Amino acid sequence: KTISNHLVSCILNIPNATNKKNEGLSVILRADSRWEEERYTDGVKWKFLEHKGPVFAPPYEPLPSKVNFYYDGKKPGLSPEAEEVATFFAKMLDHEYTTKDIFRKNFFKDWRKEMTSEEKAKITDLKKCNFSEMSDYFKAQSEARKAMSKEEKLVKNERLLQEYGFCIMDNHRERIANFRIEPPGLFRGRGDHPKMGMLKRRIRPKDIIVNCSKDSKHPQPPPGTKWKEVRHDNKVTWLVSWTENIQGSIKYIMLNPSSRIKGEKDWQKYETARRLKKCVDRIRTQYRDDWKSKEMRIRQRAVALYFIDKLALRAGNEKEEGETADTVGCCSLRVEHLKLYPENDGQEYVVEFDFLGKDSIRYYNKVPVEKRVFKNLQLFMENKEPDDDLFDRLNTSILNKHLQELMDGLTAKVFRTYNASITLQQQLKELTNVDENVPAKILSYNRANRAVAILCNHQRAPPKTFEKSMQNLQTKIEAKRDQLSDAKRELKSAKADAKVRKDEKSKKAVETKKKAVQRIEEQLMKLEVQATDREENKQIALGTSKLNYLDPRISVAWCKKWGIPVEKIYNKTQREKFAWAIDMADEDFEF
Repeated sequence: KTISNHLVSCILNIPNATNKKNEGLSVILRADSRWEEERYTDGVKWKFLEHKGPVFAPPYEPLPSKVNFYYDGKKPGLSPEAEEVATFFAKMLDHEYTTKDIFRKNFFKDWRKEMTSEEKAKITDLKKCNFSEMSDYFKAQSEARKAMSKEEKLVKNERLLQEYGFCIMDNHRERIANFRIEPPGLFRGRGDHPKMGMLKRRIRPKDIIVNCSKDSKHPQPPPGTKWKEVRHDNKVTWLVSWTENIQGSIKYIMLNPSSRIKGEKDWQKYETARRLKKCVDRIRTQYRDDWKSKEMRIRQRAVALYFIDKLALRAGNEKEEGETADTVGCCSLRVEHLKLYPENDGQEYVVEFDFLGKDSIRYYNKVPVEKRVFKNLQLFMENKEPDDDLFDRLNTSILNKHLQELMDGLTAKVFRTYNASITLQQQLKELTNVDENVPAKILSYNRANRAVAILCNHQRAPPKTFEKSMQNLQTKIEAKRDQLSDAKRELKSAKADAKVRKDEKSKKAVETKKKAVQRIEEQLMKLEVQATDREENKQIALGTSKLNYLDPRISVAWCKKWGIPVEKIYNKTQREKFAWAIDMADEDFEF
């Protein structure tokens, strides 16, 4: 960590510094030196920024003449614009999305907008459309791509990566996260999103805002085109932005998570959550006192804060104009989203939540609450209609202002980060058994991570291949059990033989057979742990909390304490993102 900044900058900017050896070195050096570098003031993020701009999706290639679309048994032929949109549906034909009514309705409506007047007159019913020939064609293409050698794929990707995948930011050659613009297609959304199936339009240079420094070599748009705008805003870290057409949200091309700026932002986020640890008891005491306030607005604010703390609910920002999904957060809960049970399964004061949260993911939870919370909820719901606001004297602005007064930088997300991280740390202490082997300890880690994912409502639908992969795993387990039975039988026979012969050779044979049994037992245990882990993880998404809410230093410290290779917990991309944590945390780190 005593390497000078000048030396680091030289190493990071050597030609061809992206080969694996140097790339690994750059990550280590960045992690070691980033905390010693100059910090800008007044919100400035960089002084020099140069990059090549985005890589656009390739233009549409019309289907071969032998591949047809059928309508009511006939081949009507499609204009290029209509054919391209039809291919988006054909590529998803085997997916459950294309069976959903809302998806089909939205797709057909947007598809018809791309049709000629003649096509609109002919094609009036999606049920009469046959995309199977197109679907088979794209499946064959997909198989051909899979059959390409790794070398072929790498050559193409490496060329684009070298040209577009890096930028120069203040003497550092930094990796860019997502330099490719997403191709056009059909919007999927998560959960039961009301806009699923709508057409995601092709992004063109005229949609793009480029951000770079004035004194850099500016990115050039494709010949004959112009950027929407070129900016020189050094108080933001994005390189490229555009507005997508489905929800009107702004998309960005950003630096890779392993970059200095991203790592520093991550570190600051978790340090803010650690600051909450020092004052969370005071905050909890205060909001409990506020449940008894004479002012209804203070009571509502205090109960909402209790839910944000106890259940990791999001605050619930107001929707943007035109957003139709009926999603809510804590502040926008309605009476219809809660049911109160004075007595339930032997527990007093239970609240049932049922609403659509972020990304239209259903939040369903039945939780016991404190008596005063329950009584307040009864009061808040009194004489209200189902679609009335639960907290009618509270909104996110009021709540956020109050959170800032409680602690500088405090938000609902900081509460989620704090509760997620502290839960992981506590669960790891409870679940990790010193006598367990590495696979069993990793199962304990995943169980701790699952507790966090459940707290944060990070659900997922079971993967389509789940049943098949579980069957394959079970077949391997059965085969391994048979192998173990055979090995034990051979060991028994070797022992009997050694009793009779009593020579060195037969004794060695027993030792060899013993080791074989032990090895197969370990292999069987590893497979059985894997099956348990996979089954328990079927409907829980571990990745979101691991990447966004769990201080990585907790995981790194746990790995170092128990001798677990960090690559068993974090993949290569995640290790690059959390290089700062891997460098900083020792086995005694406490969140």
